[in-house]
Amino acid sequence: MKKHLAYVAALSVLAAAAAAAAQPAAAQGAAAPRSAPAPKRINRAIDILESGQPVYYSQTSAGGYEDGKRLASTKADYILYDMEHGLFDIKELRAFMQGLADGGPTRTGHRTPTVIATLPMAGSDEASAKANVWMIQQTLAAGVHGILLCQTESPEAARVLVEATRYPFAPQVQGLNHGMRGAGSQVFAAKIWGISEDEYLRRADVWPLNPDGEIMLGVKLENPRSVARAEEITKVPGLAFAEWGPGDQGFYLVGRPTPGAPPSVQHPAMVAARARVLAATKIAHIKFLNSCSENTVIDQIKDGTMICTGGDTPAADKGRAFTKRQQPW
Repeated sequence: MKKHLAYVAALSVLAAAAAAAAQPAAAQGAAAPRSAPAPKRINRAIDILESGQPVYYSQTSAGGYEDGKRLASTKADYILYDMEHGLFDIKELRAFMQGLADGGPTRTGHRTPTVIATLPMAGSDEASAKANVWMIQQTLAAGVHGILLCQTESPEAARVLVEATRYPFAPQVQGLNHGMRGAGSQVFAAKIWGISEDEYLRRADVWPLNPDGEIMLGVKLENPRSVARAEEITKVPGLAFAEWGPGDQGFYLVGRPTPGAPPSVQHPAMVAARARVLAATKIAHIKFLNSCSENTVIDQIKDGTMICTGGDTPAADKGRAFTKRQQPW
């Protein structure tokens, strides 16, 4: 009996030792990060554009922490966070960005997907843009990677967008006044980007004006007044892309949508507006944004579109395959 008890005790000791030995290995496996290539940049969209490849974005109308965690694994090259028509709530935007960071890293090894925001302000003129600089600065302080200015009708408004995005110590450029961002704007944003505050201050500048910048700025030339000044607006230093906004453009040029009518983009005035904005972006050496469906994406790319809708759809996969995008997508 004593021998049997001793044998059982010995087995218990061996089992406990084996369990203890297994715990560190299990813990190490649970903590191991997902394998992914080391990213060159914080902003994945810039990574891709610099390689000569088009990018594809998806859109969300606002959203908070759980939405951010869910979208951290998106296949889209960037997320358009809509606060033009969606809720303008900086607290919710910060929660969204934190959710992206906590849900990461992304499939491609970036800390978060790139996020570009639209705001409930119009780029009508210099005065209106300056009156709403606070929106630009609050949004950037939440850690986003870019802003798309809606209804941009003047180069002066586009210039204010760029100046409000840059810091006063950013290198001076002809055609721009000094930057406007202030001390303290880097604190939360640096945490979202996963870098020190000093590093954020260095890297939070506009690309491609600053080749090392991580922020992308765009303009929507989405009404006839915008299109009439497309060549002036797109040449403002610090912009990265422009679009012609067919939805709003159609309201001006075609009128209220009629059920069953041909798509407004086929209207001659719409075709001319798109052509003018596209030509202006090519002259200014910035990127052109256009909606892309599975049926049109290849033609759009051939025409010069470098930023497409449909980041998480078959249209994007078809476009990536056409341009031989390297995996992971």
